[in-house]
Amino acid sequence: MRSSVTDLDLKQRPLNGDARTGVVHTAPVSSVDVPVVDIEAHSVAKSFGDNRIFSDVSFRLERGASVALVGANGAGKSTLLRCIMGLIPVSSGSVRLLGQDATGARASDLRRLRARVGLVSQKHNLVPRLSVLSNVIHGLLGQEPGLRHWSQTLAPAPSREAAMAALESVGLAEFAARRADRLSGGQSQRVAIARALVSQPKVLFADEPTASLDPAAGEDVMELFFQLAREHGVTVVFTSHNIEHALHYGDRILGLAEGALKLDAMAAALTTSDLRGLYD
Repeated sequence: MRSSVTDLDLKQRPLNGDARTGVVHTAPVSSVDVPVVDIEAHSVAKSFGDNRIFSDVSFRLERGASVALVGANGAGKSTLLRCIMGLIPVSSGSVRLLGQDATGARASDLRRLRARVGLVSQKHNLVPRLSVLSNVIHGLLGQEPGLRHWSQTLAPAPSREAAMAALESVGLAEFAARRADRLSGGQSQRVAIARALVSQPKVLFADEPTASLDPAAGEDVMELFFQLAREHGVTVVFTSHNIEHALHYGDRILGLAEGALKLDAMAAALTTSDLRGLYD
């Protein structure tokens, strides 16, 4: 999505004049596309006690971008993801998410902001004894907390319909009544994707979404995840150890190493050897 800004210098520029009538013909107004920035990090740093995780991390992500965040174990990928989401505070610097300050916001404002984003992680975090449909309905708790969105039997009809539509999109509508603990790993991750999408988020975060899956199931989940993300036109930020996934599904690559952002480049300009250097 892009907003339009008028080029004021081109307004009322005379092209031809008529001395008898005084009519001045003007040039057409020109406009330029200005990208909407969904995420902006400025000089972000995070430490736990004396342990510095990273510092001076800055980037801007435009709406609709697909961004892979890569780096070795312990580089701080998941920590940076949580800082961007406002789940943990930054030590210094600032983060703006969907046009709002995510670092200095009050708790109530942060809750409303998080309700506009979705999260898929390697731990599916489904409630085992509840049905698949109830687990998907949980994705609406950020928008409307309370018992009504804890169980399918209590949820209002529009919420059940939205959850069923989300399950349909991941190919699991026929599993709506099944208990979550009777699903395979790949099916559980699909339910987690449906839960993340049911609230129609503007930004989707995925933290190692295929780490707990076998390669075939992982490939299926990644294809589905990004197909749905593109259909919904959302911004996607995902962490991955899989270099091929990062290059294939990411339009842009951010690489963390040695406590800093060492790489920020378009995926089309990179090779697997460029990324392997981040793991040395």
